[in-house]
Amino acid sequence: MYSFEYHRAETVEETLKLGSVLEDARFLAGGQSLIPMMKLRFAKADNIIDLRDLDELRGIEVAHDIVSIGAMARHAEVAASPKVQSAIPALAGLAGGIGDPMVRARGTMGGSIANADPAACYPAACLALGATINTTGGDIEADDFFQGVFETALGEGALVTGAEFPVPDAAAYKKFRHPASRFALAGIFVARFGDLVRVGVTGAGRQGAYRWIEAEDALTENFAVNALDGLHADPSQMNSDIHGDEPYRAHLVEVMTRRAVLNASAHCGDE
Repeated sequence: MYSFEYHRAETVEETLKLGSVLEDARFLAGGQSLIPMMKLRFAKADNIIDLRDLDELRGIEVAHDIVSIGAMARHAEVAASPKVQSAIPALAGLAGGIGDPMVRARGTMGGSIANADPAACYPAACLALGATINTTGGDIEADDFFQGVFETALGEGALVTGAEFPVPDAAAYKKFRHPASRFALAGIFVARFGDLVRVGVTGAGRQGAYRWIEAEDALTENFAVNALDGLHADPSQMNSDIHGDEPYRAHLVEVMTRRAVLNASAHCGDE
């Protein structure tokens, strides 16, 4: 790990001010993505600004069919929240399946979204639920926010402050996870809003999280597993690494989508 200076602030305003005056500064939320990357020297920063004291970025609320989650909410808090469990059980289930207990106790929703790791779970939920990402630079729709592997529309020096998730009529998240890291080799979040269906995919795409439009169209016509018969994910758009090649990941996308639809149809949102 490269050396760096460590800083903490007590408010968002103070944090942004530090970020504007310090050279080569990065924000640290739960540290479950940034710290490992820094340890491996895949990332570096001259200054690290810890967000742990920003209580204004915590909290979970449900109002007007919108689940609002603060950026500094831990995965474990989202998973255990009665509000999330009641409004969007699939989102609570997603949070409860991230990493291991230690990762869930430290990792934050905002950090996961801002990092846009191609195998992270939250981006699939954001895309499928049509979430709005709240930032200090303004609100950004999830469809516009995620722009590639580790790439987002978050402005220079801006912070993710939270996310707003519309409550669907039915939803489910299914992932085929790596047995050690618990990252998704393919994770599918399916959400139905009336006759409209959205499908978010993570872990498999070469360009990071994305929506599977062909599956959405088929499921909008008929929200049932057999609507996916004959539909195939494009292997040329899939990631390939030591854990699985393009055809394998395309197959996982198809299988996990079918499982998510079956689950959403049967349990109306339970994972």
